[in-house]
Amino acid sequence: MDKLEKHHHINMLFAYYGSLLTDKQRSIMHYYFEENFTLAEIADNAGISRNAVHDQIQKTIKKLEDYEANLALLKKSEKRQDIIESLKEKTSDEATLALIESLEKVD
Repeated sequence: MDKLEKHHHINMLFAYYGSLLTDKQRSIMHYYFEENFTLAEIADNAGISRNAVHDQIQKTIKKLEDYEANLALLKKSEKRQDIIESLKEKTSDEATLALIESLEKVD
């Protein structure tokens, strides 16, 4: 997995499991992965060292990956989306397409 794919994967995990993190973990992850703050900028804002920010990011990523390993919400969502796309390609029936569209909104 290249750096961009890894970054996207972490953002997706954060979207699914971010509410399970502490406020501090959520804040650091938000600034680092969504706002593209540097470690130094986050450290200054949080009043901690760059090393502490780095450690917190690594621990939080591990926690997000553990959540996914146990709950597999992201994997299930991606599989569901693949099935939906396949169904869309295989039908032109308006009623079926409307049901598929409703299914997409559930996620």
